[in-house]
This record gives sequence, structure tokens and C-alpha cells, in this order.
Amino acid sequence: MTLDGANTAIVVDSTADFPEAQDRFSNWRMVPLYVHFGDESRKDYVEIGPEEFYARLRTAPELPTTSQPTPGDFAAAYDDLAAYERIYVLTIAANLSGTNQSALVAAAEHGERVRVVDTETASAAVAMLGLAIQRRLDGGTTDDEIEALVARYKRDARLLFTVDTLEFLQRGGRIGRAAAFAGNLLHIKPILTIGAGEVVPIKRVRGNQKAVQEFRRSFEEATEDVPTLRVGIAAAEAPGRVETLRALVADVRPQAQVELATTLGPVVGTHAGPGTVGFFWFDDT
Repeated sequence: MTLDGANTAIVVDSTADFPEAQDRFSNWRMVPLYVHFGDESRKDYVEIGPEEFYARLRTAPELPTTSQPTPGDFAAAYDDLAAYERIYVLTIAANLSGTNQSALVAAAEHGERVRVVDTETASAAVAMLGLAIQRRLDGGTTDDEIEALVARYKRDARLLFTVDTLEFLQRGGRIGRAAAFAGNLLHIKPILTIGAGEVVPIKRVRGNQKAVQEFRRSFEEATEDVPTLRVGIAAAEAPGRVETLRALVADVRPQAQVELATTLGPVVGTHAGPGTVGFFWFDDT
């Protein structure tokens, strides 16, 4: 079976931080997670956006919590895509959220038509995998080719991020091996990644400038200046750092394309916190 944009759909959850997905691609859907301020529950990006969320976070007496979509939420998305013969569902790492399990439960009655992928990553990295799949759909592809792409993406795509404080990861139970960096982080920036669906520490540097230098060093060492190099940037209340990373990419790899520059949404922001900056790349050859 040849897969294309007319017969194959892509579903992402809202932690992909790609709320414009359906506006850009008629064959995409986004299933929101939930953020809770006390007893109040709001759908990520649908009922509360980043601007309102971070404003509330600054004055909230307690940190918000989050929860995954229900199987019924995913089932509604699959039903909305009834015209499509194949649906690829890309979820945040199963180790970080129960979202993947909800997607699988809802997919059970659809057989081979709905294929759920644990991306083993988060935020713009999920959206970037979806965009790589979409490029193949635009030219016609197969399940085997998409599965090979997913395997290579999991192996080769890179993600670095830094946070202003580990408090949010720690309180939300998402800190993983980065717990080794917990403690006094005054002026210290932890450089982190996600490996096998877990937050993994890389190193500690002093200040934002050193963090950017570490991003630059890693990016330069791991990439070549080719037009197939795709970059994503995501930040929480740190617009100046987004522009700094754009300039870094233009300087180090001028042929690369920054295909996504986004704001960390309410759910990811709950666990990462304001000041978080993520830097993602993948050579989509």
C-alpha cells in the first residue's frame, strides 16, 4: 500500500508543542493533555495557552499538575479521521507519561489501521518526527519506509535542553537520572537530554552564555552543513534565547533549516518550568 497525505493521517499529543498542526496539515490532529490548577482542569493549548499559563504560574499558590488524555480522547481523534486508511500516532515518551498507553488502548479496536509510536522523546522532537513523516507522505511512501525512518530518528535525532531550576522536574516526578544534579543550582545551568524516555544529565555549566556555548559545541560536533539538517527550538518565557539559537544555527550550519520554533506549552511547562530552552536537530537524509 502506498501511503500519502490523502490516505494517511498523523496524530500528535499536545506535548509536541505544535498547536498549529491541524491548521498546517489537514491530515493531522492534536490530542490535548490536561493541566490542573487545584480542582480546575483545562485542556492543553485548547482551553489554556502558554501566555495565560505562565501568567497564572507566577501567582499560583501551588504548582499545577497534569494528566494524560483518556482513551476516549484518542478514540475521538481516530473517529474524526475515519476517511484515512492509516493513522500514525506519535506520543511523548511512555516513560514520561501515560499518554502512550491511552493511545494504545484506543487503537486496539482499529487493528493495523492505527499505529502508535512511542517517540521516546518530547516537545518539538515529536513534532519534528511528524514533519519528517509528512515529507515522505507528500512524495508517497510505505509502512516499511516510515518504520525505518522512526527507528533512525530514535537513534540519530538529538535533543539538548537546559532549565532555570530542577524544581519543576523534581516535583513532577520527571527528573530521572538528572536527580544527580539536584541541589543548589545558583548560576549553574544543567545541560540535559532525554534518552530512552528518561531525563538524562550531560553536564553542568555556569550561566546562560556557557549553556549556549555547550549547545554550539555539541551541534557543531554532531552535524554537517547540509540542507537536509532540520532544527527545532522550544522555550518557556525565554524569547531572547530562541533568537540566540536561531543565530547560532545560521552561523554554524547556514544550510540547515529551523523548521520549528515554538513555545513550551502548559503541560510541558508544568514539568520543565519558565526559562527552559530546548534545542533539537535531525539530518533527514
